[in-house]
Amino acid sequence: MRQIETTKSGGIDVLKIKDVNDPISRNGEILIHVRAAGLNFADILARQGLYQDSPKMPCVMGYEVSGVVESTGDGVSDDWIGKEVVALTRFGGQSEKISVPAMQVFEKPSGLSFEEAAAIPVIYLTAYALLVVMGALKKGETILIHNAGGGVGLAALDIAIHIGARTIGTASSQKHDFLKKRGLDHAIDYRTKDWSPIVEKLTGGKGVELIIDPLGGDHWRKSYKALRATGRLGMFGVSTAGGESGLSGKLRLLKTAIGMPFFHPISLLDTNRSVFGMNLGHLWHEGEKIRGWMKELLKGVEEGWVQPYVDKTFTFDNVGDAHTYIEERRNIGKVILVP
Repeated sequence: MRQIETTKSGGIDVLKIKDVNDPISRNGEILIHVRAAGLNFADILARQGLYQDSPKMPCVMGYEVSGVVESTGDGVSDDWIGKEVVALTRFGGQSEKISVPAMQVFEKPSGLSFEEAAAIPVIYLTAYALLVVMGALKKGETILIHNAGGGVGLAALDIAIHIGARTIGTASSQKHDFLKKRGLDHAIDYRTKDWSPIVEKLTGGKGVELIIDPLGGDHWRKSYKALRATGRLGMFGVSTAGGESGLSGKLRLLKTAIGMPFFHPISLLDTNRSVFGMNLGHLWHEGEKIRGWMKELLKGVEEGWVQPYVDKTFTFDNVGDAHTYIEERRNIGKVILVP
């Protein structure tokens, strides 16, 4: 089978297509013939050598796939064979075939294409944890979604609309029409305007109940200041650190880290605000929780409020173009790789 190997840290030229032996389904696992695999910003950072959770290189990235079950290992029912599924993978997903623990495999909703199904796990689970599990967003509250046109941003918009929250999003101007059609109440062009006074005006000076921020660095400080009393700031990435590999990339990451705020307990007490972090890649030990959230999201597909959007699909052979597309912030929603 073929898979995408990140041979070392660097530019897109370090991405190679490699032929390897087919995997086998071991005890408790399901072997999936992959039809679509998700590409995430974490994969970009890993290739640049800036992602601390990346496996040792050379490695095969990929956290999510959809496809058809080819075989099952001991302890797993043969009834899975031939079923169309979607699955979470702890790396290795950008392959033509992968064997996955049965707990991480779910039947694919019949109304979704393989590409749409592969667009669900990472971004929707992240958004669900940010808004529902940890952010406790309620009907009538206001949420500010930074990078609203990205994968997690669109997923968060779907969930916020379902909850009945008022939505504000920052995104480049060319994404505004699309976001408004998706249901965003207020779009702000962060490239040409300071979003802070606009949010203050939209909320009558009170601030917002929930902000989700993937930018990192000093931007988290600014988001924190925009919270209303009892407001929550959900931090889930450091996308401002991406863009360069090698020493320059590491220096940029260091600069981002130095700029991160320190939230003192007394300050949190005095302002009645809270902050929390979310890293889906550090929740593998909470399989039952993840499975429960995923079931809710797949139920949302059936009910119509989860609507995965695939911006662009690239073949494995064009994976470099896919990385560039995301690095240049051109995508609205999800980018998918197909074998």
